[in-house]
Amino acid sequence: MEKKKMAFAGSWYPADADECEASIKDFLKEKPAFFNTGFVGGIVPHAGWYYSGSIACRVIASLRSDEKIDTIIMFGGHMHKQSEPFILTHGAVETPFGPIEVDKELTDKITTGISLRLRSPHKFPDENTLELQYPFIKYFYPDAKIVVCGVAPSFFAAVIGSMAVAEAKDLSRNVRIIGSTDMTHYGPDFGFTKAGTGEKAVEWVKTKNDRNAIKAMMEMDESQIIAQGLENKNMCCAGSAAAASAACKKLGAVKAIELDYATSFEKSASESFVGYAGILYSLF
Repeated sequence: MEKKKMAFAGSWYPADADECEASIKDFLKEKPAFFNTGFVGGIVPHAGWYYSGSIACRVIASLRSDEKIDTIIMFGGHMHKQSEPFILTHGAVETPFGPIEVDKELTDKITTGISLRLRSPHKFPDENTLELQYPFIKYFYPDAKIVVCGVAPSFFAAVIGSMAVAEAKDLSRNVRIIGSTDMTHYGPDFGFTKAGTGEKAVEWVKTKNDRNAIKAMMEMDESQIIAQGLENKNMCCAGSAAAASAACKKLGAVKAIELDYATSFEKSASESFVGYAGILYSLF
């Protein structure tokens, strides 16, 4: 089976299965995840595990259910508004815990109804937005397959999210949704210093800029999610967040819960830092 190789293992997250498992157990000890509470999807950050792994881990763990989950549908990708959305067509993605097989039947149905650029495992881009989540998925859902999409920040994002779920329902798949985005990338390293420097800049990012993006995600307002990301630079992957929101609504989600929020500043104080949010979408 053709496989997408790991590109960030050993640097952004552990390459060894035992080390990955130890990190996951530590994340769950720091703060607990939810379980069997009606969550059908969520938004995760994608920095190195040292910075945001705890949030991503607990969001993904919270999607567990007593019922067998067939497929995880993932949206990610660092993309411009005019970028062409893409999808992994077949094969598997590698993780330290073993490969996750692509749900080819569902992927084929999605690409029949939506225009997406078809990418084989060997042509699929190295995306930390996606790869950083694979070990969590394999650990918590060892038998699940995966659908992996790169989604641009445009109106089409919501169409992709909704259509993916419609096709999954047609195949009677029990699915969960994961959208991947970090929040504001602030400071001279990112060419974004709207609120100056120092503590006042950190507070502005935490209490205003990122808060506006989180509000849009919590309200499941895809047009506002896209607008916030493009206009305020508070989501690096607003398209994937919008696709995940639309997909979760298609699954019946009616509300959102903010699991956690943090910035890299707490781990490593610097003039340049990034925000991270964990959002869960619930059926009730």
